[in-house]
Amino acid sequence: MSKIIVLGAGLSGLASASLLARAGHKVTVLDKQSWLGGKSRRIEVAGQIMDTGPALVTFTGVWDKLLKRYDELGASQSKSASEIADINFVKLNELGRYFYQDQVTDLPVKPDHEWFEAWDRFEKEHAPLTEPITELLTKMPTDPASLPALAKLQKRYGLRLTTSWYLKGLKWMPEKLKDIIAIHTLNAGIAPTKTLALYASMTAVMAADGIKVPVGGVNEIAQSLGKLAVAAGVEIKLNQQITKVQKRQVHTATEAYNADYIVSSLDPQVLKMLMTGKQASPAKHRSCSGIAIYAVLNKPLPADTVTHSVVMPDDPPELYASLETARLPNQTMAFVNYYQAQEIYPNSKPTVAVLLTAPADGKHYDLDHPWVKNEVARISSRMCLAEPITELFEDSMVLDPEYFGSYGAPGGALYGATKPLWQSGPFHNPQYKNPLRPWLYRVGASVHPGGGIPAVLGGAMNSIAGLLKKN
Repeated sequence: MSKIIVLGAGLSGLASASLLARAGHKVTVLDKQSWLGGKSRRIEVAGQIMDTGPALVTFTGVWDKLLKRYDELGASQSKSASEIADINFVKLNELGRYFYQDQVTDLPVKPDHEWFEAWDRFEKEHAPLTEPITELLTKMPTDPASLPALAKLQKRYGLRLTTSWYLKGLKWMPEKLKDIIAIHTLNAGIAPTKTLALYASMTAVMAADGIKVPVGGVNEIAQSLGKLAVAAGVEIKLNQQITKVQKRQVHTATEAYNADYIVSSLDPQVLKMLMTGKQASPAKHRSCSGIAIYAVLNKPLPADTVTHSVVMPDDPPELYASLETARLPNQTMAFVNYYQAQEIYPNSKPTVAVLLTAPADGKHYDLDHPWVKNEVARISSRMCLAEPITELFEDSMVLDPEYFGSYGAPGGALYGATKPLWQSGPFHNPQYKNPLRPWLYRVGASVHPGGGIPAVLGGAMNSIAGLLKKN
């Protein structure tokens, strides 16, 4: 049995801690925040609850594999992992409604839309990749068992390595539909010219497999991971400011912890600062940040408003270029997540989250900021609202790059520094370990090069696979 300290009670930290403790290790989780989930945080506005961070869940097969792995480790318990982590996923009716220039379309594209034939072909070609992608999210690329999945993806993309390159080769697809598909790479924080072709498949896979939300909100995943961890014997200590990380030792403001191994879910730059004592500065090339507006509405939105809307910029390349140079774009991509009373959340009033893609500039933004006001007005107009959506706010909370940078990557980059093309997606071996520091393992959204909950959970499983054998 090894003594293990896990840094951070986000999704990756909690998943790692749960599995390691289940395998018989003595595990302590330290986090400076007062909540479980890291960026996936539960907030309260005007007496209503909402979750920050990821708003939707894809590839729920990864969650199932995590629970199965938990059950396989250690002695049997009176309750299975699925009973301890009892989550009810609700499938949304659509991937989203997209507003782009003069076009409005749902994904999947409906039969009466002019893009249906092209979309139908695209979905049929890419939907079968669901299982191979799930396999790659939960296996190391160097694992021989991942080769069949890799072969299926390589057969689809050939030598067209990037998302933009691959989509450009689809001569039969309308250009605007290509733009809608391509912009999903921002879910991993970077432009389609800098991501592998794998990301082109995501919309088709998500549309076919469905996107889901846990009843009660996405933070239910963090709460369930916490329950799994506690059931396995993990000690979770919140409100613990980590001040220094040394070889097999972690210091907080009040205590020093010795360990055989340390598992860090902190951003690599933050971890480096704790290990060297040198202040980290934002990486030159970093993923995007966000300006997240969470609000309680004084009346419902129009009856035809869908749960998940995406309002795109008129000029996506200008947005990508702006994000790469950490400056505000002329127009951004915005997610609008709308929940009626008693829909998903046990709220008595409707709520909305307006999520503006923003540069990782570390700055403070509020509803009165000119750029925010302009974008909110544009988004509201595109969605055919009679007035800016802010006029319907009873109360609201704004989380900005300054907030995200206060406990994550410098500048508020949601996925940390960007990585070269050949280090994106599940095709490489992420830097989970450094041979010079065999006592240190790394997990988290800024370590695995893909965005989203499945990548974080699958990455954690991959990272600690070696540690699980050290019992």
